Amino acid sequence: MSGFNDPYPSYEHLAHHSEEEGKKKRRKLWNVFWIMLGITIGELIIGFQAEAWGLNKTVLMYLFITLTVVKAGFIVLSFMHLGDETKAYKWVILGPYTVFILYLAIMVDIGEGNYSKEHRAEMDKAFAEQREEGHKHLSEEHKTSEEHEDGAKEETKE
Repeated sequence: MSGFNDPYPSYEHLAHHSEEEGKKKRRKLWNVFWIMLGITIGELIIGFQAEAWGLNKTVLMYLFITLTVVKAGFIVLSFMHLGDETKAYKWVILGPYTVFILYLAIMVDIGEGNYSKEHRAEMDKAFAEQREEGHKHLSEEHKTSEEHEDGAKEETKE
């Protein structure tokens, strides 16, 4: 039973199960906590030691995406009660999300990422031209607004 001295009924009473079942559920929650903490600490260790271990950015990206997908799947299995379902149903739910996330990671790595590497000079030139045009446009607007302000000042003097 609850060790708190409050007027609310205990968790076991509200959930309509015995103390033994409550202990099992709390044990399951603590197991989820320790597993998630272990994965997170592993990610931190990898992140801090990646340079010393000689891991390149692509390997790190795929490693962290994989660990994130594992954590997300574990959360879905534990807290959304998907872990109690059949194996086929788990794959029907988790499979599309996993494939989509991996697809996005691959597209970022080989698609968009390589495009910017290959066309860097063109993009920098286009960016510089756009910035130059923007500065010209802003300076023209600034001159026009100054002319309007000067004209308004002259009208008020008269």
